[in-house]
Amino acid sequence: MIPIIVVVGGILLLLLLVIVFKLSAFFSLLITSLAVGIALGMPVLDVVTSIEKGIGNTLGSLTMILGFGVMLGKMIADGGGVQRISTSLIRVFGTKNVQWAVVLIGFAVGIPMFYNVGFVILVPFVFAIAAQTRLPLIFVGLPMLASLSVTHGYLPPHPGPTAIGTLYNADMGLTLIYGVAVAIPAILLGGVVFSRTLKGIRPNPPVQFTHVELPAEENIPGFWTSLLTGLLPVLLIALASSLSFVLPADSPVLAAATFVGNPNIALLISVFVAVFTMGISRGKSMKEVMDSLEESVRSIAIILFIIGAAGAFKEVLVDSGVGDHIAAWASGLSLSPLILVWAIAAVIRVALGSATVAGLMAAGIVLPLIEVTHTSPELMVLATGAGSLMFSHVNDTGFWMFKEYFGLSIRDTILSWSLMETIVSIVGLIGVLVLNNYV
Repeated sequence: MIPIIVVVGGILLLLLLVIVFKLSAFFSLLITSLAVGIALGMPVLDVVTSIEKGIGNTLGSLTMILGFGVMLGKMIADGGGVQRISTSLIRVFGTKNVQWAVVLIGFAVGIPMFYNVGFVILVPFVFAIAAQTRLPLIFVGLPMLASLSVTHGYLPPHPGPTAIGTLYNADMGLTLIYGVAVAIPAILLGGVVFSRTLKGIRPNPPVQFTHVELPAEENIPGFWTSLLTGLLPVLLIALASSLSFVLPADSPVLAAATFVGNPNIALLISVFVAVFTMGISRGKSMKEVMDSLEESVRSIAIILFIIGAAGAFKEVLVDSGVGDHIAAWASGLSLSPLILVWAIAAVIRVALGSATVAGLMAAGIVLPLIEVTHTSPELMVLATGAGSLMFSHVNDTGFWMFKEYFGLSIRDTILSWSLMETIVSIVGLIGVLVLNNYV
């Protein structure tokens, strides 16, 4: 139990530094990482190495995604594409039903796309829709982010669920069908219904994310041009995922599609397309467009530092062996395989912060139980993924992205984002248990 106590103490220290001493989240995460690593018995130099590794691994996989994503969002926002899309959605669905519009967009984008990519692409839409409808930002944003989170957590073709499904030898098609059935109530309860209870939370997002000079109506691109520009990375990634199921592994067409469907390449291509559709074709000079892109990247510098520090904290927890300790303890419990894998993934997620790491570790532990208990491997994938979404908090990069973009305090981020993640996790488990009666 000592490692668990140390982790809890580390989280309390982090909260103390940020809330009481008003220290930057970046420095607070680094100090906490050092303190937790030393308290867990790691040599000091090993702790430093883990911090460097955590920052490098996290930013190595996210820097281009966040950078290209914010560039694409900036181009679509400045070019009037966000204005056109949000206005059209409001017209079709009406102000009263705008939550259903953002849920559909979040779900459609979330199935083929990484959460972080979808987040940075869709956040400008959230801000624009909230501004035009004068609805609370959380009311509009949380349903969309719930869709992104759920599809990221336990629906193929995301890498985490796909890797778990491969371990379990699950049918990916059935997993996706069952997953959609489970995802719908999770999104509705965690996103739509829960967001309506958060009227007391007042976001204060940084001005660079919300202040967009809207062009005149005659200079705004058309709806389909705006929509295709914004969803181009989704289409490229979805194309690669779809072709992987029908083409042989050595197919040159698949190789090309896989290349353009890589999230980094898909976003890079999309930025170039946006430079033309939202910039050059709207009468802007190349210098104006490039200046806008550079400004957008500068706006996320501190967010990159905070996300990197959160990755360092996670790496210290992984390298110290806390995850293995928790997993070994949880595997000794006598529970249904579905509940057991959900609980193991949930505990590891709360301790380590990474949904992917939590899901894969839990899958490795319970893998032998599938053959013994004859539990549906497809439902095991969903139960594992649902558990991996449990209570995102200060050791999760998604927590800090939500906090910084929406300009919330840690308290309000926990009361909104963290509880939303908890709801979708629990509802996901309930949905899996219900399906288990019929599968």
